Amino acid sequence: MGETTAAAAAAAAAAQPSRFGRICVFCGSNPGNRAVFGDAALGLGRELVVRGIDLVYGGGSVGLMGLIAQTVLDGGCRVLGVIPRALMPLEISGASVGEVKVVTDMHERKAEMARQSDAFIALPGGYGTMEELLEMITWSQLGIHDKPVGLLNVDGYYDPLLALFDKGAAEGFIKQDCRDIIVSAPTAHDLLNKMEHYTRSHKEVAPRTSWEMSELGFGKAPEES
Repeated sequence: MGETTAAAAAAAAAAQPSRFGRICVFCGSNPGNRAVFGDAALGLGRELVVRGIDLVYGGGSVGLMGLIAQTVLDGGCRVLGVIPRALMPLEISGASVGEVKVVTDMHERKAEMARQSDAFIALPGGYGTMEELLEMITWSQLGIHDKPVGLLNVDGYYDPLLALFDKGAAEGFIKQDCRDIIVSAPTAHDLLNKMEHYTRSHKEVAPRTSWEMSELGFGKAPEES
C-alpha cells in the first residue's frame, strides 16, 4: 500500500513541470556511518530524475556526492560537477561522473555552482557542506540571489543546526523573516514540494543590482556606458 502511494505521488510530481531546471546539492564526500544517509542521497537523486531536474554538485565520485551524481546520471538527467583542482585526487576515485568543471579554489567553486543553479539543497555533510549552505542563506539575506535554499534533514541530522537558527532568531541576531529563508523537510519528495512553492518573504539588505557581482564572483557586473 505504501509503495503504491509513493508511486502515485511520484507520478503526480512528474506530471507537473518543475520550476527548477538545475538544482545544486551540497553533500559530504564521506558516506556517513549509517545507511540512512546513503539512502537519502539515492532518494534525492531519484526525485530529481522524476521531476526532470539536472544536478549541479561538488564534482566528487565518492561518498554521498558519488551516490547522488551517479543516480541522476543513470536516470537520464545531466550532471555538472564543479571541483577545485587541489581536491581532485581526494574526491574523484576512478572515472568522474557527468561533466566536470575544474576551478582554481573554493570561492570559485561556490560561485560557479551558484551561477549554474536555480535552487540549493544540502544533504548531510561536514564543515564544508554546512559552510556552503550557510553562504547561500547569507547571500539570500543580502539580496545577492533569491533562489530557494533547502535542507534535507535526514533522520534529524540537522535538528541541532535548525535549533541554533531558532536560538539566533529568539535572541535577536536573526530576523524572523530571514529565519524563514531555509526550507527543511525529512524526505526529498516533501522538501522539493516545499521548494516548488517557496516565495521570498524577507527584505534583502541591498537589491541584487547594487552588488558588485564580479567582485563576489557570482556574476558579471554591468558594463559602464
